[in-house]
Amino acid sequence: MPVFEYTARNLKGDLVQDKIDLPSRDDVIAHLRKNRMVVVQVREGKKGGGGLGGLFKPGIKTRDIVILTRQFATMINAGLPLVQALQILAEQTENKALADITRLVVYDVESGNTLADALRKHPKAFTDLFVNMVAAGEAGGILDTILLRLATFLEKNDAIVRKVKGAMIYPAVIFSVAGIAISVLLIFVIPTFQAMFASVNLALPLPTRIVIGASSLLQHYWWAIIGGVLFIGYAINRYYKTAPGKLQIDTLLLKAPVLGDLLRKSAVSRFTRTLGTLISSGVSILDGLEITARTAGNMVIHNAVMESRASIAGGETIAGPLQKSKVFPPMVISMIAVGEQTGGLDEMLSKIADFYDDEVDAAVSALLSLMEPIMIVVLGVIVGGMVVAMYLPIFDMVNAVQ
Repeated sequence: MPVFEYTARNLKGDLVQDKIDLPSRDDVIAHLRKNRMVVVQVREGKKGGGGLGGLFKPGIKTRDIVILTRQFATMINAGLPLVQALQILAEQTENKALADITRLVVYDVESGNTLADALRKHPKAFTDLFVNMVAAGEAGGILDTILLRLATFLEKNDAIVRKVKGAMIYPAVIFSVAGIAISVLLIFVIPTFQAMFASVNLALPLPTRIVIGASSLLQHYWWAIIGGVLFIGYAINRYYKTAPGKLQIDTLLLKAPVLGDLLRKSAVSRFTRTLGTLISSGVSILDGLEITARTAGNMVIHNAVMESRASIAGGETIAGPLQKSKVFPPMVISMIAVGEQTGGLDEMLSKIADFYDDEVDAAVSALLSLMEPIMIVVLGVIVGGMVVAMYLPIFDMVNAVQ
C-alpha cells in the first residue's frame, strides 16, 4: 500500500501532521473525517524502500506484541469500546511500525470488518495463533476472556524464548572474547618470539612450530579465513531454509548433549501451552494442531504434530503419532492420552506446560553450570598451550648456555 502524508486539524483546532498507510487518497480523507478531523492537505509520501531510511526501518519485536496484547486485554476487560481501545494503543505504542499497523486495524474495524479480519491483514505482526484466538473470542462473545488468556500465553511463551536465548548468549560472548584474545596473541605477540628464535638459529620443537605456523597463517590469510567462515555460515543458513536441511539440523540439535535436552523441553512446553490455549479458546482441534505445528520452531516437532493431525482426522488419537516421533517424553504422551479419554485435554496440556516451564529453568541452569568449567578448561588449554609452546625454545636456550 502507498504511504500518504497528511495535514489536518483536530477538534481543538491544532494542526496534526502524520503518515498513514491506506489504499488511496480518498480512503485517507474518509478516515480523517471519521475521526472528526478537518483535512488540510493529503499527498502521497516517499516510499521507505530507498536510502538509509529503508535500511533502518523499525521492526516489530515479540516483546512489543506481548505488551500491546496485555494492554489491549486490560482495556477491553475494563469495558472500553473496541475502537477506542485500539486508538489508545496506536497513540501510546512506542514502536512506530506497530503503531501504524494498529491505526490500519482501527480503520478496517471502523469500515465494518471484524477484528480478526483486520488483524489477518498484518501477518508480520499478528500470527495465525493470535488471529484464530481473536476470531474464536468474537464468535463466542468472550473476546475479553480470550484476550486475557492470549496475553498470559504470549507472556509465558516469550519468557521461555528469552530463557533459551539467554542460555546461548553467555557462552557465545565468552568464546567471542576468547577468540579475539587468541587472535591478538597470534598476530602481535607470537611474531616477536618468532623473530627472537630466528636470530639465534635454534631448532624449534613441534608445538612451537605449530603455533608459529598458525600465527603466520592468520597474518597472511586472515581475509581467506574470514571469507571461509562467512561462506560456511551462509551455506548452513541456506541449507537450513530447505525442508530436508531444516529437518536434519533440527534433529541434530535435539540429539546434542545438554543443549538438546533444553531444546526438547522448551519445545514440549511451547507445544502443550499453544495447543491447550487454542483448544480452551474454542479453536477446533484440527485447526489448533495445524497452527501449533506452524509455530513449533522445530521441523521434527512440526512433522510429529502434523502426523497427529492426520491421525485425528482419521478418527484416531493424538498420542500415537507423538509417541512414534520419540521427541516427547513418555509422561507427556501418557498425560495427553488421559486428557483425550477424559475430555479434559486443554487442562491436561496446561498442566504439562506449567511443569515443563520449571523444567526449562532447571535445564538452563544445568547448561550454564556445565558450560562454565568447560569454557575454563578449553581456554586454559589453548592459551596455556600457546604460552608453553613459546617458552620451550627459551628453556632449550638456557640449557644450552649452561
